[in-house]
Parts: sequence; C-alpha cells; structure tokens
Amino acid sequence: MTHIHSVISIFNNYIVNYMPREKIFRFKQFCVINDKTAMKVGTDGVLLGAWCDVDMAQHVLDVGTGCGVIALMIAQRNAQAIIDGIDIDDDAVNEARSNFRNSPWSDRMTAITANFNDFLNDKKYDLIVSNPPFFTNGILPPNPQRNNARHTTTLSLSQLIMKSATLLSSHGSIAMITPVEAETIVKRCIVESNLWIKRLTQVILIEGSTAKRLLWQITVDESTPSYDQLIIETTNRNYTSEYIALTRNFYLKM
Repeated sequence: MTHIHSVISIFNNYIVNYMPREKIFRFKQFCVINDKTAMKVGTDGVLLGAWCDVDMAQHVLDVGTGCGVIALMIAQRNAQAIIDGIDIDDDAVNEARSNFRNSPWSDRMTAITANFNDFLNDKKYDLIVSNPPFFTNGILPPNPQRNNARHTTTLSLSQLIMKSATLLSSHGSIAMITPVEAETIVKRCIVESNLWIKRLTQVILIEGSTAKRLLWQITVDESTPSYDQLIIETTNRNYTSEYIALTRNFYLKM
C-alpha cells in the first residue's frame, strides 16, 4: 500500500469509528468533515465543482472554500491543478485544511484564512471558483458564521467579480453559482469588469419547474455565450441522465 493510500485508509477508519455520521460527507474518492463549517456540503457546491471547466486550470482559487468540497472536486478532476482555498472564517479554514491534508491531493492544496476583498497574491489564477453568499435581504440568522456564509455581509457579488478580475491570468475564468434573481447584477458586473460570459446554465430542480440557480463560466477572453439547462429530477423524482453523468464520479449513490 502506498503512503498516500495508507493515510487515506487511516483517515477513513477514524471517521467511520469516531466522527458522528451527520458530520461527514462521503464521496467516491474522498471524505469531507463539515462539523465546524457554517455551511455544510450541499447540492449547489457539488454542482459547481462538477460543472466548472477545469481542463486548462493550473492555478485555482476557491473563494469561500468552507470545508473545501469544491476545491477537492477540482483536485480530483484535474491532476495538475494547484489549488488555494480561502475563507474568512478560521473554523472553516481549519476544517478545509484537515480535509485537504487527508485527501489524495494534499501536496497541491492549501487553505488560507483571508477576506477576499483584501486578498493579495502575486500569483495569477487560471480559474477562480466560488459558491458565494446568496441572501441580501431579510433577517440575519443569529450565528455570525452563517451570516458571513449565507448573506452578502462581507462579500457582494459585485465585489467577488470585480476583485476576481484583478487576479485572473491572461486566459483565466470565473465559475460560480447564483440564484436566478442575481442574473441582472452579475451581467452588469461582467460588463463593468471587461469580462465575457462563456457559458450559462439554468439549473432546474424538477422537470417542468422554473430555474432556481444559474451556473456561470465567465472569461477574460472575448467569447460568444453558450446557454443550456440542467434538470436534476424528472417529474417522478428520479435523477435525470444528465445529472447522473455530471455527478457520477463523486456521489456514492450514482
């Protein structure tokens, strides 16, 4: 058994025997502890991690990495990618750091505590990926961690896009997921940042319903947008073949 597989085996044995089941999310090639992170593993993050274009991305930045699930998915998909995950929350970074360290790709993954608005790095990124805060209105939840994770209290969509534009390589791109209601503001920020939409996917939970999410691939290079849809479930609540194909390398149930 190689050293890497030995470490993974020890880690998996530990979480099987000692970690509460609800605090662990198991994928086919890695496991994620999301105990201290404010936002747990969810469909939005997994969709983004499976959907975004990673083929030419040598340097990747995951903004608001949380427990690190998107970064880990990208590491699995691209064997050359060197990935930095940043988050404003110390607990999230510590958890991501542990998940990175106990994955097969620990030698090319780093977790950093940072406010993205103030983030400075001489490195230019080929891909910046983010499952950003969604909620801009309403009563904030009492947990400050969830405030930062779910509300745009520390990072707005405009700040995310405009800051990302300054960190992209000459052919870099941004991939993110947003509510459909954010489409107008995102498109305005893209224009203001001299970026281009490469691909825009509407995410529909159940066949026949309206889209709830948008998956964005935004690029430095001038591009003619590609538009499509992804339906997760059929009307009889079975997963669609498209969704299975997208996530089968990750979900145990696929």
